Amino acid sequence: MNILLHVCCGPCSIFPTQSLTEQGRDFTLYFFNPNIHPYREFKRRLNTLREYCEYKKYKLVVDKSYPLEETLRGMLSEPVVRCAYCYRVRLEQAARYASENGFDAFSTTLLVSPYQKHQMIRETAEAMGKKYGIPFYYQDFREGYQEGVAISLQLEMYRQPYCGCIFSERDRYEPHKKKKLLAAGAAGEKQPEQTERPGENQ
Repeated sequence: MNILLHVCCGPCSIFPTQSLTEQGRDFTLYFFNPNIHPYREFKRRLNTLREYCEYKKYKLVVDKSYPLEETLRGMLSEPVVRCAYCYRVRLEQAARYASENGFDAFSTTLLVSPYQKHQMIRETAEAMGKKYGIPFYYQDFREGYQEGVAISLQLEMYRQPYCGCIFSERDRYEPHKKKKLLAAGAAGEKQPEQTERPGENQ
C-alpha cells in the first residue's frame, strides 16, 4: 500500500512514519497547512519537517499555498468550531492529491495528537475519501505521542507552542484558559481535546 500521509509538522510526523515503516507501508509525506500563522511560523515548521525528512530519507511533497484571507474567513464562518474548517480544507486537499497522483490511500499525522479533535478528524477524512474515491487509512497514532515527543526532544527539533492558527496563538495567552489547564493538570484530570496546546506540544 502506497499512502499519502498529510503532515502538520516535524514532531508530529515521528511516530506515524515510524509505525508505517514498521508495518512495511510505502508512504510520501504531504505538507499542506495554510492554517499556520504567521508566515514566519509556517516557514519554521516547514523547515523543521524538511530537515527531519532529509535525516530519515523520507519522500516529501510541499504545497506552499498560503491563502491567508480565505483561511481566516473560513474559520470565522464555521458555526460551531473553527477547527472544522481547518481540518476540512487540509484533508480535502490531501484526498484530492492522493486521488490524482495514484496513491492507494491517504492519512494524516493529526491523528497522533491527544490535543486535537480526533473523531472530527476521522469523520472529515472519511468523508473526503468518499468524495474523491480514495480510501482513508485510519490508525490511532495517539499511543505513540509521548514516544514522538521524547525523540523530538533528543533531536532538538523545533516544537511549536500552539496549534497553528492565529486564534490558538491568542487563546494560549488568555488567563482563564491557562488557569483551567493548570487546574486540570494539578487534579490529574484528563484534559479535553482542544486546538491549543499547553506548553510544548504536538
